[in-house]
Amino acid sequence: MSYTPLLGTMSTSDSLLRAVRDSIAISAEALSAAAAGVHDEFVRAIDLLRSGSGRVVVTGVGKSGHIARKIAATFCSIGTPATFLHPVEALHGDLGLCGEGDTAILLSKSGTTAELLRLAPILRQSKLSLIGILGNAQSPLAQLMDETLDASVRRESDPHNLLPTASALTALALGDALAIGLMTAKNFEPHDFSLRHPSGQLGRNLVLRVKDVWHTGEAVAWAGPQDSVKDLIVAMTRKPLGAACIIDDAGRLLGLVTDGDLRRALFHHDDIRPLRAADIMTARPVTVSPDAALREALQLMEDRPSPISVLPVASADAVTCLGLIRIHDIYQSGSRTAP
Repeated sequence: MSYTPLLGTMSTSDSLLRAVRDSIAISAEALSAAAAGVHDEFVRAIDLLRSGSGRVVVTGVGKSGHIARKIAATFCSIGTPATFLHPVEALHGDLGLCGEGDTAILLSKSGTTAELLRLAPILRQSKLSLIGILGNAQSPLAQLMDETLDASVRRESDPHNLLPTASALTALALGDALAIGLMTAKNFEPHDFSLRHPSGQLGRNLVLRVKDVWHTGEAVAWAGPQDSVKDLIVAMTRKPLGAACIIDDAGRLLGLVTDGDLRRALFHHDDIRPLRAADIMTARPVTVSPDAALREALQLMEDRPSPISVLPVASADAVTCLGLIRIHDIYQSGSRTAP
């Protein structure tokens, strides 16, 4: 089957890019409007969540159902038991997972979703608190809620105003914002997060320390400030961690030479034989403590104008060099004991 590339004509390309940019702009506008519309009903909704003694039950149909699943997952991430409840299955036996003390969050763009209109009174009879994330705050479903969060949008982001795009994104943002509000109210800390994500990279970066994955002792390329560049290259080839720590006789950190420093030295000098480590090293490099969380080391590497891939590990006073940690050590699976 043959086809004509979409970028085949300038007019086609322009119209496609315009539609894409308009879609993103409309969604951004919807989110800005949702943020501006946050008032005391949000505080009251969070109070309902805090006062509930059970789980959070999130429900919706169609695209709202997909968004509901994500919102439930967000609540679980902050240590609040939550589950998605399909409203049709709920009416055929799955209501058994709901009970007194639970809080239900119902999602609907129209506020007239038949399945939710049937489900809401039953949830009320089961003594659940009801929070609506609704695209129509004056809808029949809104009348059944304890609190309603306004998820209305001016229009959807597709050219024909049909697809649940801006509305779905707004509902998701409000649901996640509810979770973040609850997280703030509960003083949920990074350590609490790590306990619920022990196998993920985020949890690993919070739980493990630099000393759990670093390189030290004979595994590191060490050099003095007067060592030749050739000696540096030999040392860094034998201990291929991407850098050499430049120290004095007392083990104090003077600088760091990376693979990039070597390449720049070769680029700028036709004859590198007169060069010494002190000539090409980065003096007073950024360092990290062996007791710092991997998250902190990652931030030191990445949250800077020019990201780096290796850090010297130094004593608490940042004077004595103890070893090296690479960004690869942070992202690799599992942990290992320092040599």
